[in-house]
Amino acid sequence: MKKLMIYTMTALFATIAVSIAAQDKDAMMAKEKAAWQAFKDKNAADFKKVVAPDFLGVYAEGISDMKKELDDMQKWDMKSFAISDYTAVASGADTMMSTYKVTIEGTYDGKDASGTYNAGSVWKMKKGGWQAIFHTNVKEAAAKPVG
Repeated sequence: MKKLMIYTMTALFATIAVSIAAQDKDAMMAKEKAAWQAFKDKNAADFKKVVAPDFLGVYAEGISDMKKELDDMQKWDMKSFAISDYTAVASGADTMMSTYKVTIEGTYDGKDASGTYNAGSVWKMKKGGWQAIFHTNVKEAAAKPVG
């Protein structure tokens, strides 16, 4: 009977942990989408609501801070974006890391930048809300033929 109680309690706690993790993942994905939507819409005010002032980014084009990110926002003409394969994990109570794919249709500085990108972000709880403190993405390379 004692073992049954221990197994039952363990299963209960595991279920609660999975439920909380799913809520965190959904909340983080919503934040990620909000950042992308603000960027797509060139809405600096909304972007700054979910991205920290001390933000840093790493891209094929170079290293970015908030000022450069906002400058680059103006160079994008993003028609659409779609996030898939989203994963988020906690690193302590106030930090989350995410990885995902984002498929973009659009141009950067007048050149086609459409494609699928592998992306990752680090989120930190600041002033009572989650803010992105780091982001990176790199365009997937075209598959090379075998042989």
